[in-house]
Amino acid sequence: MKQSIKELIVEKITGEWGDESINGEGTKVIRTTNFTNLGIINYDKIVTRNIDEKKIIKKHLKKGDIIIEKSGGGPKQPVGRVVFFDLDTDEKYLCNNFTAILRPNKELINPKYLFYQLHIAHHRGRTLRHQHKTTGIINLQLDNYLKEKIEVPSLTDQIRIANILSKAETLIEQRKQSIALLDEFIQNSFWEMFGDGSKFEWKYIPEIASDEKHSLSSGPFGSNLTSQHYTNSGVIILRGTNITSGKLDLSNVKYISEEKAIELKRSEIKPNDIVIIAVGSSGKALKVPENLPRAIMSQNFNKITANQNLIVPIYLEFCINDRIVQQQFKKKITDTARTFLSLTSIKEIKIPVPPIELQTQFAQLVEKTEALKEQYKNSL
Repeated sequence: MKQSIKELIVEKITGEWGDESINGEGTKVIRTTNFTNLGIINYDKIVTRNIDEKKIIKKHLKKGDIIIEKSGGGPKQPVGRVVFFDLDTDEKYLCNNFTAILRPNKELINPKYLFYQLHIAHHRGRTLRHQHKTTGIINLQLDNYLKEKIEVPSLTDQIRIANILSKAETLIEQRKQSIALLDEFIQNSFWEMFGDGSKFEWKYIPEIASDEKHSLSSGPFGSNLTSQHYTNSGVIILRGTNITSGKLDLSNVKYISEEKAIELKRSEIKPNDIVIIAVGSSGKALKVPENLPRAIMSQNFNKITANQNLIVPIYLEFCINDRIVQQQFKKKITDTARTFLSLTSIKEIKIPVPPIELQTQFAQLVEKTEALKEQYKNSL
């Protein structure tokens, strides 16, 4: 049986913003900045505001309430996100005027079940038809949205479904925490094994590069490579959008012809090369993975092909991304609106060079940890 959302709630409560509080005193107010895309409230940065006592009594949140975003959103995230208020507390919380409280009718609907229905509906784009844009702000036409109908099984089935989804939600959070802890473990291991590098010999970047031609190179500039050279297939062009959060992302790639790739051979990248971002997040490094097809880097990058008798590539990636090298980069980055790190500047950077055996030991540790991370990611 289907019923409208409006039929399943006892009350729709508008948010309040009140006045600025002094010395952090006042009532806690949840804003859309406290929303997460998982529907969980982030309580780390809750603001406090001075709000009339009568409004606090009338509008405070109760356990089981659903908070919906009325204004906000963007091109990639429609307005209408929801979060579930699950706190069992005597402390009073309100939500702000960009949001509203939907209070479920517990005789008809399990609150967590209703939340999951609204949460999934948003992810499936069902709030898009109720968006209205004014003066740059996207608003949700809430009254129209509440006419949307959802499937309402028996209360017993609602509770069963909500419990299953809650357990899945808990497992997802546990997996994410495990992945974060593994990242932390690798970083801590790097410092335990190498410290600040003071125990080792330091060499300039050109001294640890291989003897291969173009072992130190930059991407093509100017008219050498533009969007006009892109083709539907061929050799991959590694662009800035292909590296997100320090990882390679090939979900949206561009190509150039084989002929153009030969012309730009000095900018070709191969597995185990280290690419360094030259524009934007300048100085961050990524080891090219073994499974990368043939590729040419764009002007967003510089490249180092390491002499693997001296330097293990994964060690070099971590070393460049560590603060002992990043501090050197900061002094070299061009201080403009569009930060830029040149290949000439990179050649003036020195890095610590530990014994190759110690670097290899670290690389093996990273490999095992990354394999475990991959298992956790697959389970997500």
